[in-house]
Amino acid sequence: MNQSPPSADKRLVGAGVLASLAASLCCITPLLAVVGGLGGVASSFSWLEPFRPYMILLTVGVLGFAWYQQLRPRPADDCGCAVDAKSTFVQSKGFLGVVTLLAALLLAFPYYGAKLYPSSATPAPLATNEAAPVWQTANYRIGGMTCEACAKHVEHVVQQLPGVQAVTVSYAQGTAQVRFDAAKSPAAHVVQAIDGTGYRVLATH
Repeated sequence: MNQSPPSADKRLVGAGVLASLAASLCCITPLLAVVGGLGGVASSFSWLEPFRPYMILLTVGVLGFAWYQQLRPRPADDCGCAVDAKSTFVQSKGFLGVVTLLAALLLAFPYYGAKLYPSSATPAPLATNEAAPVWQTANYRIGGMTCEACAKHVEHVVQQLPGVQAVTVSYAQGTAQVRFDAAKSPAAHVVQAIDGTGYRVLATH
């Protein structure tokens, strides 16, 4: 009978998980950066974004072949009866199902990852004894953002600056618009905060 060796099955499943992880790593790291306070690592894997379609194809292909191996008819013995080969949990349909679900969640992360970010704090009301704010609105062109999670990361970090009233970030256009009180957070601090996320301000206007 022809049975794929257990080591081959493990490598096949492992390759599928690694490919799906690599396909979503550029979008997972911004969230990890916010949760872990490691802002500078957010864009570490943005270089993987151009390869994402190939990683997705590799994941689907590898896991599709693994399911084919799992569901194909079992070999028959001399009497024509199907032979039940003993298999470990790693070779079972249940394990492959869990791996497939995990891969699907990883691949879909860019579409739901932004919802996992902590909600931005609302600006505190201006005290009566404070000086009138010096409102300024600046538009930034930002390099390195690859998904909505990247934009949420920039938005979350800039929103923490004192005097910031509103932040709008678009990863698709690679832009951010920030309205802030220049007396509390000078324009240079806003640029510094954006650069601190691991992405880079390419232009300001």
